[in-house]
Amino acid sequence: MKTIIEPFKIKSVEYVKTTTKDEREKILKRAYYNPFRIPAEDVLIDLLTDSGTSAMSAKQWAGIMDGDESYAGSKSYFRFEAQTKKIFGFKHIIPVHQGRAAERILFTKLLSEIDDDGRFINAGKGKYIPNNNHFDTTRANIEFNGGIAEDLVIEEGKHPSVLHPFKGNMDTKKLEEFIKKVGAKNIPVCMLTITNNAGGGQPVSMQNIRETSKICKKYKIPFFLDACRFAENAYFIKIREKGYEKKSILEICNEMFSYTDGCTMSAKKDAFANIGGFIAMNNDEWYEQCKNLIIITEGFETYGGLAGRDLEAIAQGLEEVIDENYLHYRIASTKYLGEKLLSKNIPIIQPVGGHAIYLDAKGFLPHIPPEQYPGQALVVELFRAGGIRTVEIGSVMFGKFDKNGKMTPADMELVRFAIPRRVYTQSHIDYVAEIMWEINDYKKKIKGIKITESPKFLKHFTAKFAPIA
Repeated sequence: MKTIIEPFKIKSVEYVKTTTKDEREKILKRAYYNPFRIPAEDVLIDLLTDSGTSAMSAKQWAGIMDGDESYAGSKSYFRFEAQTKKIFGFKHIIPVHQGRAAERILFTKLLSEIDDDGRFINAGKGKYIPNNNHFDTTRANIEFNGGIAEDLVIEEGKHPSVLHPFKGNMDTKKLEEFIKKVGAKNIPVCMLTITNNAGGGQPVSMQNIRETSKICKKYKIPFFLDACRFAENAYFIKIREKGYEKKSILEICNEMFSYTDGCTMSAKKDAFANIGGFIAMNNDEWYEQCKNLIIITEGFETYGGLAGRDLEAIAQGLEEVIDENYLHYRIASTKYLGEKLLSKNIPIIQPVGGHAIYLDAKGFLPHIPPEQYPGQALVVELFRAGGIRTVEIGSVMFGKFDKNGKMTPADMELVRFAIPRRVYTQSHIDYVAEIMWEINDYKKKIKGIKITESPKFLKHFTAKFAPIA
């Protein structure tokens, strides 16, 4: 087997800061044991997120210099529009400053009513949005607008060690049962996240997209994709799903989106951009309503809160991400870290997903109960031991509390090692694995952690924590 090499070379470097364990302990205390509160300059290897952290290409930087900053109808917008329509194929494309802005616009429109003056009135109560798994901001935007986010991933997707080529699939049987239970009139849209971030970066098959679309059409429910990592999902379809081996990534993308009515997209993921995103759809009426919301809150419809240079960077990034050589390297390099961890019997979600390794904190730290947040405890230990910043995806992020303060834990307690695109070399990844090997040797000594302060929505971003003595 040939060695897999990076399909690029490094043209510019950024130096990173090293710290001692004592220094990192002080940093953790000042940050209230929350990785989001740690200053980036104090992080050695930053795997907090793959969103907006990619290394842009020389052509993307060149596009930034060439960006047209006209307020309306800039040439950069038309390049952005042409590239997005080439891949996604939708009639209407509206740029926004990032993915959660697209979610806010979409769910404000879908979970509201319009009064006689054309104003949006919150009316989301009793409305449901099914998905394979909603990620944090998607769920928060639904709940903030009064709706209910429902996760319907297949059963295999809830068990880290179970092998399945498409663990991100929607459980279509449960979807149809859910529609009959709550009523199609109470489901303004059905979502499907590709790849399934909350479920371990797991892909969704073309067959599942097709079947989900068929059910939605049967009940006249609009069908949208959360397309943040669409290219990685397309590559998994190519290498894992029969009949797609000889199809190009662009052909697979075109087919995926042909079954849907629209999508939301954070260009900070598979478009390699540091900022940006869009909302796309075919429905003319929806477009007019979303456009009005964009103009009120984001900016004119041809820039949507972005500079022309950002639109150039996104357009170029979308061209680069569908390159099969890059995707082959991307998936293989993520798998490399997974195999290093599995070699020491460190439990992770299998098979390895596209953009990240998801460590099973419940399996790794079985002595820490969910109410003491084993994922957050491991996140803290990774920074303390090696200056590595990761994020918990478990009961801190998705746990629910009843009126008596009793917690219903998340289905899985995970720690995500999100790998920025085109940023770290093999030696960086080897270092991450070696730190995890060290932690593995003393994991029974790791203590739980408690929340001392948190907001109602998206608490993991700003909550304060403290170790349990």
